[in-house]
Amino acid sequence: MKSMKTKLPLITFVLLALYLLLLASRGYGDTTMMLVAGSLAMFACCWASAAHLLGGRAALRFVVIGMAVGWFAEQMGASRGWFFGSYTYTEVLGPRLGEVPVIIPLMWFALCYIAYVIANLIVWQVPSDGDAPPAQMVTQSLLAAMIVTAYDLGADPYMVFKLKAWIMTKTDGWWFGETLQGFFGWALVSFVIIMLFRLSTRKLTAPAAAQAAAPVARKHLLVPLVIYGGNMVFQMALGTPVETRTIALFAMGIPLLAAACGFSRWQAQAAQPAAADQRVAA
Repeated sequence: MKSMKTKLPLITFVLLALYLLLLASRGYGDTTMMLVAGSLAMFACCWASAAHLLGGRAALRFVVIGMAVGWFAEQMGASRGWFFGSYTYTEVLGPRLGEVPVIIPLMWFALCYIAYVIANLIVWQVPSDGDAPPAQMVTQSLLAAMIVTAYDLGADPYMVFKLKAWIMTKTDGWWFGETLQGFFGWALVSFVIIMLFRLSTRKLTAPAAAQAAAPVARKHLLVPLVIYGGNMVFQMALGTPVETRTIALFAMGIPLLAAACGFSRWQAQAAQPAAADQRVAA
């Protein structure tokens, strides 16, 4: 177990580096293999980051809820037109489970975990607000859902126009052909995933404060920020239509910058007890 704890940070950052490399390589031409590999790397390093910051049991619950709800929502969308409007996946995103490419439920977990952390850093300057009051759980889940949807403002048009990863039945929506229902669906499904995760972990014990303030934990907290930032840069450089490139800077940049400020404050607060201990020892 000790060996696994030692290796987990290294594995996480190798996966993060792999994901960023694959993301950068997509600028030279997206392929199904590259998309699948990048999605798997993103999923794995988000799970590892969550296990360290939230605890192993909480991270597993987040993964199960994210994948189950994400797959159900996409299956109902692709087969019955629920949530996002009527659409059909093409072969671009690889193997399917039912009507849904396998990587899509993995992405639902990863994006919701990233948004969960960013929302907490923005408001509370901590990666997790733990067993919060019901009103706080609802508002934080809603904020996180909006952060996920901010990513989708640029991702959806790119996936439809550039990659042709799915075909919308209705193509005359107000957002570069995308409909308002699609973005409502993204916000709703993200909210449900994050809210269910919060409800499922109310009785779980969070990692000890000393562990959460450790330097390794601070590095794990950078994982969701770097992934969100990497996707923002990708959309700014290669977003299609080109108007989405400017939109990505502000839609994703504002929550990312606010979260970075929260991360800085969290670091400063975590350093205060260590400094006090050093003065006592002296």
